Amino acid sequence: MSSSVASPTAGPRRLTPDWWSDPKVWRTEILAGLVVALALVPEAISFSIIAGVDPAIGLFASFTMAVTTAIVGGRRAMISAATGAVALVIAPVNREHGLGYLVATVILAGVLQIILGALGVAKLMRFIPRSVMVGFVNALAILVFMAQVPEMRNVPWAVYPLIAAGLALMVLLPKITTVIPAPLVSIVVLTVITVAAGIAVPNVGDKGALPSSLPAPGLPDVPFTMDTLTTIAPYAFAMALVGLMESLMTAKLVDDITDTRSDKTRESIGQGIANIVTGFFGGMGGCAVIGQTMINVKVSGARTRLSTFLAGSFLMVLCVVFGPIVSDIPMAALVAVMIMVSFTTFDWHSIAPRTLKRMPAGEIAVMVITVAVVVGTHNLAIGVVVGSVTAMIVFARRVARLAEVTAVTDPDGSAVVYRVTGELFFASSNDLVGQFDYAGDPRKVVIDLSAAHIWDASSVAALDAITYKYSQRGKSVEITGLNDPSAHLHGKLSGELAAGH
Repeated sequence: MSSSVASPTAGPRRLTPDWWSDPKVWRTEILAGLVVALALVPEAISFSIIAGVDPAIGLFASFTMAVTTAIVGGRRAMISAATGAVALVIAPVNREHGLGYLVATVILAGVLQIILGALGVAKLMRFIPRSVMVGFVNALAILVFMAQVPEMRNVPWAVYPLIAAGLALMVLLPKITTVIPAPLVSIVVLTVITVAAGIAVPNVGDKGALPSSLPAPGLPDVPFTMDTLTTIAPYAFAMALVGLMESLMTAKLVDDITDTRSDKTRESIGQGIANIVTGFFGGMGGCAVIGQTMINVKVSGARTRLSTFLAGSFLMVLCVVFGPIVSDIPMAALVAVMIMVSFTTFDWHSIAPRTLKRMPAGEIAVMVITVAVVVGTHNLAIGVVVGSVTAMIVFARRVARLAEVTAVTDPDGSAVVYRVTGELFFASSNDLVGQFDYAGDPRKVVIDLSAAHIWDASSVAALDAITYKYSQRGKSVEITGLNDPSAHLHGKLSGELAAGH
């Protein structure tokens, strides 16, 4: 199967089946994996703190999630690792029951993700409208930036020029060469400067101790009883849903960026397998991590599973073999990388005055609500759900107004024809009953539905109510023009819903 590879500045080019023989692809994928691995270290440690576990637990999770999804996942070049959303969900388990229950929760969540994936939960992605997707992307960019703010508070003054220098390097270097990813150059240069000059600024080592050995597999230290299952099941289900939501949204975002399609069902199952593997290696679980995915795909230009696999592999090598060197990396360098990710991820076109003037008010509202909920809750999944529900309400109100009723009376006054135009469903059919003149109409009434479509039982019930109101006055009603699906639904339900009785 072919795919496309692009440098940050060049357009996409087609990968041939023997892409592995292309040195440029290898260079791009290897360097992208290294940059992602460096960016994963402080975030994995931070998420470990949120979950209330040792930093090694988060780092192990990032390693196993990335390596496993690189093999079994459905979206090439997407990065999965320990994430803040998952950490928030499972933190109460560790706090109230201990690490063994947390690990068991991760394993059960993986099983549930496989089940949900097999049941086709990925197909629900088609119901997420573009306005929600834009809101999701913009909220992601805001959250990525907000996560860097604590690293810029109450810090030595030298942090600020270092961040500025890192941003300048990432903006200017691609104009000179794209052979080496600008974020990697920025990290290396700033690390050399701070170490050589002895500049005292916060570094990766200040976040926590790095592991000195690889994780070992094992079973969670919990009693295998029904009580354990009932204790962890609610948290596991919540983790499964949050993880799948973020992973599938991220996969869709990468699809759009790379102009390629991915297997969302395989991705759902792959996320489940990765969490099971992570649990058996004592990790805290995770899902697709959007910031690092943007570094990999949008900033570094990676397009294959190799970069994902190497990101996880490099992470462990950096921690276990080069721990002292990695610990000296200034946080300012990584903050600069994430600020650049935030800036490039945000859809600036969506808030341009010209765009806002043309965009329907309802879609703007959906985008704003999605952003507000995500930023307010720090949970991308909740924001997407609320945004999607809002979009459905806006759509229902808009379509409901399209249903119109016009009446034409025969010249001799013996009959009246009501022509119904539009979509009849619960929102539009509620107003249908009030648009007929039951007392003033002649004895024969024809309702022409040739320009309408019946979608649900509410519409059938409304038509039954209209028929009943006329029959109370000794008048007959004839319904004509039904298309086949509408006729089938009306024939099956009419008279069975007790409308108007």
